[in-house]
Amino acid sequence: MYAFLMTLFVLVAILMVVVILLQSSKGGLAGTFGGAGGGPGGVLGSRGAASFLQKATIALGLIFSLLCIAINQVGGQGVQRSVTQEELNQQVPTQLPTTTVPQTAPPTTAPPSGDAPSDNKDN
Repeated sequence: MYAFLMTLFVLVAILMVVVILLQSSKGGLAGTFGGAGGGPGGVLGSRGAASFLQKATIALGLIFSLLCIAINQVGGQGVQRSVTQEELNQQVPTQLPTTTVPQTAPPTTAPPSGDAPSDNKDN
């Protein structure tokens, strides 16, 4: 079923490209949907009589969208994991090794006492 849907998906995509490229350009993009600059000949305009190619584009676009949803539903049945993800799961150990940092005592310095000779030669 998945292979059939994918084949149909590719055919619809190719047909849609061909139909879109066969359409004649009507000028700027501002008037494509009946907006300013396109006059009454836009797709959603008052006189928007769609030609065969425009109707075919709409139909193919709808079929393309429905096929996207169907392929997602059919292809998403089983949980699939990537090969890279499987390799990473095999390489990572289940428990990370624990390392302890040796505790060293901070260097102790004896506070200067009054009995110790001083380096001051002024005395």
